[in-house]
Amino acid sequence: MLRIAVQAKGRLFDDTMSLLTEAGIKIEFGKRLLLIPAQNFPLEVLFLRDDDIPESVADGVADIGIVGENEFAEKKKNVKMIRRLGFSKCRLSLAVPKEAEYSDIYWFEGKTIATSYPEILSDFLKKKGIHAEIHVITGSVEIAPSIGLADAIFDIVSSGSTLVTNHLKEVEVVMKSEALLIANPSLPEEKNQILNDLLFRIEAVKMAEDKKYVLMNVPTNQLEKIIEIIPGMKSPTVMPLAKEGWNSVHAVIAEKEFWDIIGKLKAFGAEGILVLPIEKMIL
Repeated sequence: MLRIAVQAKGRLFDDTMSLLTEAGIKIEFGKRLLLIPAQNFPLEVLFLRDDDIPESVADGVADIGIVGENEFAEKKKNVKMIRRLGFSKCRLSLAVPKEAEYSDIYWFEGKTIATSYPEILSDFLKKKGIHAEIHVITGSVEIAPSIGLADAIFDIVSSGSTLVTNHLKEVEVVMKSEALLIANPSLPEEKNQILNDLLFRIEAVKMAEDKKYVLMNVPTNQLEKIIEIIPGMKSPTVMPLAKEGWNSVHAVIAEKEFWDIIGKLKAFGAEGILVLPIEKMIL
């Protein structure tokens, strides 16, 4: 049985549970249990605070974990980063009072900065050659300037609405963060095999993200031009239709390129274009 530590609540919890569900892993929530076994996969889920996950994985309390990159960088525990997961994205930034006349990073020289991430901030300031006092606060960092605890803050920013509410402005992005899959570096072989099976499922889910399966009817005399536009996974699937001079072409298109490609396809005579969502992709 492989034990995975995940955040007990919040956006990272929601995104992690969605990923496990998409990977076909069934977890039935009952009462407020901290450890729940999956019903159809040798995995049990341990629910923890996000900042406790790196230590729990390093100490072997959990075998693997899904954690924010910010906590991974802050805790500096002996764990192995297995995969970036691409969700729960945010950034760690320095912010100052809205009315402050900020010019550059050296504004922070001699200032007091409130944060829950003293290690990341300390490393950043050291690289910049800036001497500032770091005031460590757990939670509600954004109110520190307004109550006189600090001149500025260093904290997680997603939409920036919390900064605006507290009359702060973001002035420096120190690092970007997303969810990571981490593992204890000393997993036994049988647990590594389960981890590989889990990674196989995760890869199938992540590969399908932002992809569309497109089917269309294409005149044979335009086939080469259309194939140049849509390479597909290795190459598009081409099948002759019963109507002479026409083919059915099947391909996978990235969402971000979709409308641009569809316009080109129509210009080359593609008809009956059908677009389908993709749940999983296995290479």
